[in-house]
Amino acid sequence: MSHKQRVPLSLEFFPAKNAEVAAKMAGIRRDLYVLQPEFCSVTFGAGGTTQEGTFSTLREMVAEGTAAASHLSCIGATKASIREQLAQLKAMGVKRIVALRGDLPSGYGVAGDLAHGSDLVRFIREETGDYFSIEVAAYPEVHPQAKSPAADLEAFVIKAHAGANSALTQYFFNADSYFRFRDEVAARGVEIPIIPGIMPITNATQLMRFSDSCGAEIPRWIRLRLQSYGDDLASIRAFGLEVVADMCSRLLVDGAPSLHFYTMNQSTPVLSLCSVLGLTPVQKPQALAA
Repeated sequence: MSHKQRVPLSLEFFPAKNAEVAAKMAGIRRDLYVLQPEFCSVTFGAGGTTQEGTFSTLREMVAEGTAAASHLSCIGATKASIREQLAQLKAMGVKRIVALRGDLPSGYGVAGDLAHGSDLVRFIREETGDYFSIEVAAYPEVHPQAKSPAADLEAFVIKAHAGANSALTQYFFNADSYFRFRDEVAARGVEIPIIPGIMPITNATQLMRFSDSCGAEIPRWIRLRLQSYGDDLASIRAFGLEVVADMCSRLLVDGAPSLHFYTMNQSTPVLSLCSVLGLTPVQKPQALAA
């Protein structure tokens, strides 16, 4: 279906491991900029393990004229190290942060100065006021390490009230989980936009492994259909495109404020989804180079 009104979109990338991959990534970003994203975020490894690659990618994005957002995790970090990172982000021209608790890297024995995502949001606000737009994570299907659904909901409400501007959800394939979460937190006084995170389906084995580890539910009927295709990648991608596009369409019709795409550093899956949804802007002819 086509959505005539402009739907805000955002894109997530992970940092390149080397210069060769970074050059390829620049081309992938150029392909995706046709979508005119509101911002592009770059992930941040546990304990800051990818900081150099993350910040390098952010600099490239800013130079490309994109509103760049840095993931920032607090687990295992000190207030001094986060203060330094905030200063670096300011100096680069980054004005958005995706504030996360983060996963504890193996071998870490301490949690650091800030134990929760809400602590990080509060600290960023104390240090920088309203300079940064802060996104936080939301888990419609409950965080895998949460003590209970109620505890997870309470943790999110605290995080939102600590000073977040909006929330990006973990990906899901059941729109009802998103709507229930949105309505439950709204009933608790959370007024920030809850933006659904969208994962294109391109590789069944990888998706199932990743989903099992991060607590994202793949409905049984989708899992069985994917398994039935075996190594037939064309059928997996065609089915995945249909399923995810149908879900996105329902999300938008029923009030999702925006869509946040997990690109997995690929352009074709997201461009295909946006094309089916009618979200690819009509391009104006570019003036011929002199």
